[in-house]
Amino acid sequence: MNKTVTDITPKLQKDLRKLRVAAYARVSSDKDAMLHSLDAQIHYYRNLICGNPDWEFAGIYEDEAKTGTKESREQFQQLLSDCRAGTIDMVITKSVSRFARNTVDSLTTVRQLKEKGVEIYFEKENIWTLDSKGELLITIMSSLAQEESRSISENCTWGQRKRFADGKVTVPFKRFLGYDRGPDGNLVLNKDEAVIIRRIYSMFLQGMTPHGIAARLTADGIKSPGGKDKWNAGAVRSILTNEKYKGDALLQKSYTVDFLTKKKKVNEGEIPQYYVEGNHEAIIQPEVFELVQQELKRRKQGRGPHSGVHLFSGKIRCGQCGEWYGSKVWHSNSKYRRVIWQCNHKYDGEEKCSTPHLTEDEIKAMFISAANKLIGKKTAIISPLRASLDIAFDTSALEAETEKLQEELMVVSDLIQKCIYENAHVALDQREYQKRYDSLTARFDIAKARLEEIETAIADKKSRRAAIESFLGTLAQADLMGKFDPVLWCGLVDHVTVYSKDDVLFTFKNGQEIRA
Repeated sequence: MNKTVTDITPKLQKDLRKLRVAAYARVSSDKDAMLHSLDAQIHYYRNLICGNPDWEFAGIYEDEAKTGTKESREQFQQLLSDCRAGTIDMVITKSVSRFARNTVDSLTTVRQLKEKGVEIYFEKENIWTLDSKGELLITIMSSLAQEESRSISENCTWGQRKRFADGKVTVPFKRFLGYDRGPDGNLVLNKDEAVIIRRIYSMFLQGMTPHGIAARLTADGIKSPGGKDKWNAGAVRSILTNEKYKGDALLQKSYTVDFLTKKKKVNEGEIPQYYVEGNHEAIIQPEVFELVQQELKRRKQGRGPHSGVHLFSGKIRCGQCGEWYGSKVWHSNSKYRRVIWQCNHKYDGEEKCSTPHLTEDEIKAMFISAANKLIGKKTAIISPLRASLDIAFDTSALEAETEKLQEELMVVSDLIQKCIYENAHVALDQREYQKRYDSLTARFDIAKARLEEIETAIADKKSRRAAIESFLGTLAQADLMGKFDPVLWCGLVDHVTVYSKDDVLFTFKNGQEIRA
C-alpha cells in the first residue's frame, strides 16, 4: 500500500498593507560634531524609509546629549509607547549600542516589542529581532556594548581623577556663575557675574535668608546659574557654601556610583579628595566667606525663634530671664510702622520682664559704640590672642589617642571575627563562647564610644579656633565705624545682653565684654 501525504496548510493571503516603519537615532554628546551626526542620521533614515515602496513612514524618534540608560531618553520612551499602541510595525536603528548599553534593558525591550509583533532591525549588526537567531545575537552584542560603556566610563573616571590629583579644577561653566573657562581650562573671573555673587553674600550678611535672596534676584530679572528666570533657595545656598568663590577648590566632592545609571554619591571618604588653595582669583575674601559659613551654622542651630530671619535674631539676650529677643512690628498698617526688639518671654510669666525694647537704630548705634572701643585697642588684642591659639586649641594629644583607639578597634574587630570563625568550625562550650564574644563586643563598644567622643572634641576645638581666627581677621581689617556694618556685626559679636537702656553688654567672639 502506497502512503500519500498532502500539504493542506491554508494559504495565507498576502497582507497588502504597507509596513509602518519608524527610526530611532541617538548621539550621546552635545558636541557640535555629534549633533551634526544626529542630523545626518535623521536625513538618512527619512530617505531610507520613504524610498521603500513597501514601507510607510511612521516617524523618526531622536535623542541628543543623553545617557545610555533608556529611562533618561524621552523620545525613546515615546517610541516604545507608540509601538505598544500599535501604530508602528518595525523600528530601524543604527546599532545595538545606540539602542541600549545595558544587556538587560536591551533584551527586555526587544522581548516586549516582539510580543506586540514589532520588529527591530539593527543595521550595523544586521540583526532582525523576529529572526530565530536574533535574541542570541542581541545578547552577545548588548553584552559587548555594555562592556564598552563600562570601559569608556572607567577611562573617563581615571582621567578625571588623575586631573584632580594634579590639582586641575573643572566646573560646569555653563551653569556656574562668576567664572568663565580660561585658555588653560582654569577659572577666569567674569566681572559682571562677580557683582551678582558679591551681592548675594552681602544680602545674606545683612540678614536675608536664601529664600528672600532668591525672591529678590528673581524680582530684579537676574538669570539663575542655569539660565532660568526664577531663582530658588538651593541655588543661593550652593553659592554661599562654594569654596571656589574664595579662590580655593575642593575636588571630588562626589563620584559616580554606577556607570549605567550615572547615579552620584557625596564623597564621604570612599575615594581621595583634594583641596587646592589659591587656585584662581577670589570673588569673596576668605574672611567674609568664613563669616558666611559661621552665620549659616548659627542660623541652622537656631538660637532662638526666627533665628534665620534677621541679622539680630539669636544675638540679643534678656539680662533678666535669659531668653532671646525677637522682633515685633508696631503700627504695621500705618505710617508710624516700626520694628522693635524685645524679650520673647516678656509677657509669658506672672511677672513680666522689666528689660526694655530696643529699636533697630538703637541696636546699631550701641554696636558702633562698643565695636569702636574694641577696634581702638585691636593691636593689644590681636598679637597675644594669635600667640595663644596653638596652645589653647592644641589637638595633638587627642589625635594621638585617636590613633591608638583606631588600632584598638582593628585588633578587637579581628578578635571578634576569629571568635566567630572558631565557633563555626570547632566544637566549643557555648556559654564560654558567648561570654568571650560579649566581652569582646563590650570592649569594642567602649573604644568606639571614646573615639566618637574624642573626634567630637577635636572638631569642636578646630571649629572654635576657626571662629577665633575669623574674628581676628575681621578685627585686623576693621576701621573705626561711622555707620553700621553688617559684616563687622556678624564677624565680631557673639551675643548682646540687655539689662536696661543704659546697660547693654556686648560679648565679642574673643570672650571680651564691652558696655556700649
